[in-house]
Amino acid sequence: MTRSKLLHSLFNKFLSEKTKESSEKVILSIAIASFIIHLVIIYLVDFGFISLGTSSDLINNPIAAIYTPFSFILLYEVYLLIYYLPKSFTTYISKQYEIMTLIIIRRLFKDLSNLTLTNDWFAIKDDLQFTYDLVTSILMFYLIYLFYKQNKLRYNLEAIDDIQIAATLKFVKIKRVLATSLVPVLIILAIYSFASWLIQIIHPGQNSNNSFSNINNIFFEQFFTILIFADVLLLLFSFFLTDEFHKVIRNSGFIISTILIRISFSTSGLLNNLLILSAIAFGLFIIIVHNKFERQIALEKKQYIDSNK
Repeated sequence: MTRSKLLHSLFNKFLSEKTKESSEKVILSIAIASFIIHLVIIYLVDFGFISLGTSSDLINNPIAAIYTPFSFILLYEVYLLIYYLPKSFTTYISKQYEIMTLIIIRRLFKDLSNLTLTNDWFAIKDDLQFTYDLVTSILMFYLIYLFYKQNKLRYNLEAIDDIQIAATLKFVKIKRVLATSLVPVLIILAIYSFASWLIQIIHPGQNSNNSFSNINNIFFEQFFTILIFADVLLLLFSFFLTDEFHKVIRNSGFIISTILIRISFSTSGLLNNLLILSAIAFGLFIIIVHNKFERQIALEKKQYIDSNK
């Protein structure tokens, strides 16, 4: 089998429409089962039938059971991020923003179990964090809507020649190779992250106090580090396709946005929320300015064509 045929075979196995639909069904089934299992464990602990030897927030309140199926849904969203990588770079970036929104929503379900309903709402750390996450999720939802709206704008009046077609096909092939390579990385990293966390829970060491405090960062902190390198590779390979200033700045800006997301995993509290919002707002502003460049170039080309008729 030639290298080209092997790539095509792996791509169809990992990232075809059929694989996407199958993965969706499997993940949804696991999510439903995990929710029921988590709920049963919470009630078994609550009624004293079993003891897990830990006072985790995830087993103290039935509402926290929603956290588990959301974790599997997030894993599927990560797969979709890779799935859309060869198709559209901006859609791939928007998937990063969607994942961060779902992480915040998932965190809300976890934080709901810690709420203390008193008049000192803004003096209690957990209640304050819940407020931050609630406001942040709404703002993120709206910013992503604006991002998608900008992403749909098209101002391309440029005639495409054979050289450009060849360059585009080459770039798509590179993106397919990159996306295909990311799938096994995703699987290995997910298994490793879950196993490491589970071992830490069963056999707590010196960092046992942090086993649940950083639970929202499990897997995603490492995965977004990998995405930064993937984005840089895409930026470098994009020079085969175009060296237009506004496109280079757009792609570079998206890398900065991904880096801001990655940095957010190393922070907590209000700073975490601000970094995530800054990442999405920065990406939105980049694509808005990029589209203004595209519109201006399109108008100038139209004027040139009209003047030469």
